[in-house]
Amino acid sequence: MAELLQLVITGITVGMVYALIALGFVLVWKSSGVANLALGQLVLISSWFSYAMLDPQEANLPVWLGLPLVVLFALVMGWVIERIILRPLIAQPILSLITVTLGVAFFLEGLVTFVWPKSEAPMPHLFPQESISIGTASVSYESLWTVIIALILFGLLSLYFKYHRMGIAMRATADDQLAVQACGVPVTRIFSGSWMLACVLAAIGGFLISSIGGGINPGLMETGLRAFSVVILGGLDSFLGAIVAGPLIGLAENIGGYYLTPLTWQGVKYVIPFIIIIIVMFVRPYGLFGEKRIERI
Repeated sequence: MAELLQLVITGITVGMVYALIALGFVLVWKSSGVANLALGQLVLISSWFSYAMLDPQEANLPVWLGLPLVVLFALVMGWVIERIILRPLIAQPILSLITVTLGVAFFLEGLVTFVWPKSEAPMPHLFPQESISIGTASVSYESLWTVIIALILFGLLSLYFKYHRMGIAMRATADDQLAVQACGVPVTRIFSGSWMLACVLAAIGGFLISSIGGGINPGLMETGLRAFSVVILGGLDSFLGAIVAGPLIGLAENIGGYYLTPLTWQGVKYVIPFIIIIIVMFVRPYGLFGEKRIERI
C-alpha cells in the first residue's frame, strides 16, 4: 500500500508536467490547425537554455533574472518559428505544415548538439532538497512545487482564455477563422501568440521535468512524445482534456511500469503511453473530451 501511494503521487506529479506541455500542442492545433511535431525538441532546447542561464559553471545568473530570460527566449523562439518558418506556408496543404514542424524538430536537435555537446547535465536546484511525508509516502519539495506551479498555470491560462482579449480571440479563431477575420481580428497575430505561448509552456515543462527527473538528457525529447499521448487521450482540441489526461498518463506510466517490469522487460513504462495512443485511436479516436466530427461526402 505504501508503494502504491508513492507511485500515485509521483505519477500525478509527472502527469501534471505532461499536461502543461500538451496544452501547448492543443493551443497551436486549435488556433492554426498545425500539428507541432517539434514538441520534444522545444522541451529539450528550453531545458538546456535554462541550464545555461542558471548553472554556476555557465552564466550563473540569479533566479529572478535567469528565469525571465528563459521565458523571453521561449517567446522569441515561438515568434521566429511561426513568423519566419510557418507563415509563408499559410494556405498550403496541411501535410506541408506538419513536415516543416518535423524539420524544425531536427534542426533544434542538431542545434542543441552543436551548442551543448555534452549529452547530460544536472538542472540547478531552485527548491529545497528536503522531503515531506504524506501518509506513508515521501514527497520532495521539488515535486510539491511542480504540482503547485502547474496548478497555478492551469488557473492563469483558464482566466486568460476566458477574460483576456487575446485569449478570447484565440478561442474564437479555433471555432471559425473566417468569422474572426470578418470582425477585424488579425488571425496571423493569433497564430504567433499561440506559438509563443506554446513555447513558453514547453520551456516551463522542460525545466520542471528536468528538476524532478534528475537532470537534462536526450530523453527529454521522449517527454514531448509522451505529452503527445496526453493530447490523443484528452482530445486534440480540448484544453480540459489535456489537463485531465496528463495525470492519467502519468499514473498509467508509473504504476504500470512498476508492476509490469518484473513480468515483461526493463523500460516497459516508457512504452505504456504509446500503447494508450493505439487503444484510444481504436476505441475513441477523438479523445475523452475532443470534438466528435462527422464529415459527409
